[in-house]
Amino acid sequence: MILSASFLDKFKKKIKKINNHADLDLLRIKYLGKKGYVSCAMQDIKKIPIENRKKIGIKINFIKNFIIKKIQLCKKTIDILDKKIQLNKYKIDITLPGRCVSIGSLHPITVTINNIENYFLKLNFQIITGPEIENAYYNFDALNIPFDHPARNKKDTFWFNDKMLLRTQTSSIQVRIMEKEQPPIRIISYGKVYRNDYDSTHTPMFHQLEGLVIDKNINFSNLKWLMFNFIQNFFTKEVKIRFRSAYFPFTLPSAEIDIFIEGKNKKFKWLEVLGCGMVHPFVLNKMNIDHNCFSGFAFGIGIERITMLRYGIVDLRSFFYNDLNFIKQFT
Repeated sequence: MILSASFLDKFKKKIKKINNHADLDLLRIKYLGKKGYVSCAMQDIKKIPIENRKKIGIKINFIKNFIIKKIQLCKKTIDILDKKIQLNKYKIDITLPGRCVSIGSLHPITVTINNIENYFLKLNFQIITGPEIENAYYNFDALNIPFDHPARNKKDTFWFNDKMLLRTQTSSIQVRIMEKEQPPIRIISYGKVYRNDYDSTHTPMFHQLEGLVIDKNINFSNLKWLMFNFIQNFFTKEVKIRFRSAYFPFTLPSAEIDIFIEGKNKKFKWLEVLGCGMVHPFVLNKMNIDHNCFSGFAFGIGIERITMLRYGIVDLRSFFYNDLNFIKQFT
């Protein structure tokens, strides 16, 4: 049968009708499989007289190679058709408007911290961080904050027990540094702090940045010079500044710094931006630093507050809503 004239004609007609890989594979098995026409013909050769076997074998191999080539050619044709179908299915319409690719932006709090860091790094300040879970000694006692101070009240502070609490200020990091190192000291420290308060200008968690300088012959004029230049640099414009007398247990004398900015109805007013002062001799002595030889100053900045003033944000809680429309403004 395989050597008949009509055998290849029938194969040609069948393969022309093939248009997918599944049908092609069935045709291949039918003709070239273990039980296919070609395999059966090869097995029947032994029944043919010896003198005719070579001639018949050559014809069978010719037919086998012909079928293999046709199947391979058909497979390539089907592959090309499949690719065309896929391309037509996922064809790109170049007249359509392009998709907008959103680019992320830093959170305004991060932008402010980076800005302040860069300023003080240029003045050779070190950046120090410390634990958020603090003990009463570093958070209060070493900073000259008495036991009856309102900040120690359980209504104002998150206490774990009588000794451990979530730090209320990053000043505790300054204590740890003074305890380990001797002057000269020039550091800034920042991080999250926690106080039990919540409204449009207060949240239970917020960020604070503090600075400390201790060396020989440090005085209040050095503090004023540094704070004046920092504020002018941060707000990127000339702003009026005033130092107002204040009280902090760990500094003496102490001051709060106000800036004169435009408020509601285009009326200008003074607003506090940070607190500062000369390090209290009690704190220096407690850290075994001779206050007769060394002096220093410290300052503390509420990151959220100074960011609100810089960008004109009226509600501090906006920083923590994770509203992308709000954050995108600071790209």
